[in-house]
Amino acid sequence: MKRISSMLLVLLMAVSLFAGGASEATGDGSSDAVKVALIIENTIDDKGWCQSMHDGILAAQEALPGKIEYSYVEKMAVVDAGSIARQYVADGYDLIIGHGAQYKNVILELAEEYPDVSFAFGTSSEIGPENVFTYMPESEETGYLSGIIAGMLTKNNIVGLVGPVDGGDSARYNRGYVLGVQSVNPDAKILVAHTGSFSDFVKAGEVATSQIESGADMLTGSSQQAIGALRATAESPDAFWVGQDLAQLTTEEGKAKCIAASSYNYAAVIIDIISKLDAGVKGGECIPMNFNNGGFIFEYNELLADKVPQEVKDKVSEAMSNFTSAAGVLSNWSEVDYNTL
Repeated sequence: MKRISSMLLVLLMAVSLFAGGASEATGDGSSDAVKVALIIENTIDDKGWCQSMHDGILAAQEALPGKIEYSYVEKMAVVDAGSIARQYVADGYDLIIGHGAQYKNVILELAEEYPDVSFAFGTSSEIGPENVFTYMPESEETGYLSGIIAGMLTKNNIVGLVGPVDGGDSARYNRGYVLGVQSVNPDAKILVAHTGSFSDFVKAGEVATSQIESGADMLTGSSQQAIGALRATAESPDAFWVGQDLAQLTTEEGKAKCIAASSYNYAAVIIDIISKLDAGVKGGECIPMNFNNGGFIFEYNELLADKVPQEVKDKVSEAMSNFTSAAGVLSNWSEVDYNTL
């Protein structure tokens, strides 16, 4: 009976992995390779949150040849993540990442259960147990750049912000955006709304449409739900978008409407974690992401170059210089109060 139960458990895990969209391990299978597993709630091509981590791990693989063996599982609900992670532990994975604060409790449970395995989740500025890494993008910096562009390019003097939830790195990005707009255009009206979801593309599109109808002609938003807002922006002849992921520059909508975009460079996080694992550090640290440590990337849309005057580029360049030279430049981001806008 025990044997049948065990076989059933393994079968259920295998079915769950398949249903969730699991990948085969990539890498050269070297005995020295660190086996890294990624658990995500959306997909690796969502033009946002999940894709940026997937792309970062692939970039880290390329930067560290033979050092990383990588697998991922997509569309993984929190309630199922524990079973999948245990299967990865059984398969000998060294680092298991639950990419999203929603996985926090699952990761902390697993870390206690498997003290010899390293885990990571983010975004969070918490310092976890000795075998848990956290990571926190200081995305007020990327939001600030988006705000400069929106504040200087708006013709109606009204800009929009489509947020997912008011927490974590999204809250930082949003408030950085407000600070950026106000730094170049203190008279601009800033419309702020949250969908309440990281993945509700439809709701994000509805919010963006409402803001555009209220006069917003420059918009932004974060997380994977933002793609819905970008699509709504593309349907308006007079509205433009500033992105929080470089992938948005290459979508059909983005090619025509995304002026510029920032991205999280998760390769820097993964390379840092691999280095720490090599040094015997299994966790207990929070890894920040900012321009100063190479955690962010920024690019303009070459197809819309004529939309960005040199004076805008100069302002963006000046801010980036400040961010690159020192971390924590926008320490006042948390003081932004939407009720005063």
